[in-house]
Amino acid sequence: MALAGCNETELFSRLSERQANELVAALQSAGIRSEKRTRDTTTWAVDVSRDDFARAVDTLRAAGLPREEFETLGQVFRKEGFVSSPLEERARLIYGLSQELSNTLSTIDGVLVARVHLAVPERDALSDKPRPASASVMVKHRPGVDMGQHVGQIKAMVVNSVEGLSYDNVTVTLFPAQDGPVGAARSAPAPAPMGVTSQRVGWVAAGLAVVLLGAAAFGVLRTRRGRAQHRLVVK
Repeated sequence: MALAGCNETELFSRLSERQANELVAALQSAGIRSEKRTRDTTTWAVDVSRDDFARAVDTLRAAGLPREEFETLGQVFRKEGFVSSPLEERARLIYGLSQELSNTLSTIDGVLVARVHLAVPERDALSDKPRPASASVMVKHRPGVDMGQHVGQIKAMVVNSVEGLSYDNVTVTLFPAQDGPVGAARSAPAPAPMGVTSQRVGWVAAGLAVVLLGAAAFGVLRTRRGRAQHRLVVK
């Protein structure tokens, strides 16, 4: 047990219990042994073998884990002072909306990572026409999942959540994740070039030819020596 403990290394720390469970489940599905541990029951860590560390990191990266913990509007607007400036309140509102939207989009089946960036200009009191708001949505999804059919629904969700945002000012960009661990291709040994392989075969053939010629020459010399000794004895 002592040797096994010394061979383990910490993969992630300061995780919630939900994040730790997701990491352990993903690693076990990939055939990587892992364990979660905690000291204060509030934050968790996940340990893996040192030999599996690189493969574990690649596996979790491909799966979009650990998932980010998004803040809610209640957490963003928690009261921490007596008076907040209008600029602080506005920044918190925009940040809270982006966090809520990112969290909602991350729960869609097939989505690994979702980010929503909002640009909501402040209204100009001297202008009758307000400047339009815009939004940019990034979605990283599982390979093989067709997220293109959900772009309209994603844009509608963002439009209906932000005041003054039009459908045409929402951009949704989809990125498929790599199929399998990133380091899988690096772990396999590269095949030897054809020229190197042919050269090695030539060296082996030449060596065998030298050995065979040496054996034949030794046999001829031995036969001649035996005949010469036989002639001396006859004489």
